[in-house]
Amino acid sequence: MNYSTLKKGVVASLVAVMGVTSLASAQEAAAPSSSAKVFGGRGQYRTWSLGINAGVTTPIVLLGGRNDFTNWDVNLGYGVSLRKQLGHAFGLEANVMRGKVSGSNKDATGGVQNGVKDFETQMQYAADIRGVINVATVDFLRRENSVNFILSAGYGLVAYQPTVTLANGTSNAQSPINGDDYYKGAYIPVGAGVKFKVSDRVSFNLNYTMNFVDDFNFNGVQTGGITSNFDKFSYASAGLEFSLGSKSKPNLDWVNPLALMYDELKDPSLRQEVEALKNRVSNVEKSIEDLKKDTDGDGVADQFDKCAGTPAGTKVDGSGCPLPVPAPAEPVATAPAVSGWEPVQFEFNSSVLKTEAYPILDKLSSTLRENGGKVTLGGHASSEGTAAYNLKLSKDRANSVKTYLVNSGVAASSVATKAFGETKPVASNDTEEGRIQNRRVEAARN
Repeated sequence: MNYSTLKKGVVASLVAVMGVTSLASAQEAAAPSSSAKVFGGRGQYRTWSLGINAGVTTPIVLLGGRNDFTNWDVNLGYGVSLRKQLGHAFGLEANVMRGKVSGSNKDATGGVQNGVKDFETQMQYAADIRGVINVATVDFLRRENSVNFILSAGYGLVAYQPTVTLANGTSNAQSPINGDDYYKGAYIPVGAGVKFKVSDRVSFNLNYTMNFVDDFNFNGVQTGGITSNFDKFSYASAGLEFSLGSKSKPNLDWVNPLALMYDELKDPSLRQEVEALKNRVSNVEKSIEDLKKDTDGDGVADQFDKCAGTPAGTKVDGSGCPLPVPAPAEPVATAPAVSGWEPVQFEFNSSVLKTEAYPILDKLSSTLRENGGKVTLGGHASSEGTAAYNLKLSKDRANSVKTYLVNSGVAASSVATKAFGETKPVASNDTEEGRIQNRRVEAARN
């Protein structure tokens, strides 16, 4: 590890933090006047921000885990970000960075591990989209925040080219077999940071991001089998973020919603509006109750009921008048079924075979394989839903049975399917018991 570079980076970060913190603490001016409301929407605020950053990269993460190299280096990285703040606590951020990652095996036996001395990976770019959550703030009780803590996670794509030094000292720059200069792989960034307010337009950010690469050769080494490691790298950075948009609007990053809510609750005009709204709500509720009044209890409000006084339990139409009682549907005869084979029943709105259907189908399969012959599988449905939908459902049910028979050894040419939909019930569709019988597939000899 390059400790000199690391020390310089840490010292520079501490100096910057001390300076920015002092500046933020010195700012005690009153919050700028704003007409923003708690539920006024994002249009009241500046919600776009552009950031620049630079820092150090390492081929390890704080969570630990196995690494292909015994030693790691600190290298320079830099990037830009564009964020859209969607609320006080959440935003979406696009990030692009470049840099390099390197490490060695100088502490390994003979300075070599897996046949490699060291590696250096150049990143052409690492681009991702992240969700950013503001989890806390040091001075949340003040009208305007000046320190925010951030968590983030997302998904991205990294383009990279690893170069390794082999045990014999040969340098080997690796490239994809498709002729591209860079490999491309997905990665998941997970990070945390702290944001210091410099002004209403500018903030100073410190971030640490762990990047988990969905690949084995980011560092140029792939051991193979279950011993292969998914590679990873970290990026610790400092940077400036600039709020974009009209200066007449406050930056949503630093607005305290509790302060806005307090001001609204103390606003006399708002209290008057609330009282007036209560009265309007009471009047509306009374009008609704009058509209819902149903004297005969048939489910149709009095103002729409054209047949008042219907007896309790009578089925009525939308006008409150009794419905005609339909005559029971006459079962429609189906083609002769295969001897000894029962219909296969299905659940409501389903073409998935039930477990209890397997013995029936096994018996039919055995008969067809031993005796030959052809059958037609007729699919049926109950009357719920449209006729077109039930026709498709009955076809799917017949195909489910055919698939089972073919998979059990019956020749596909011996099994035909036909969809009848709801047109051939064997029981009345006016009762659930009848509808259950109608959800079926039957076999008939050709």
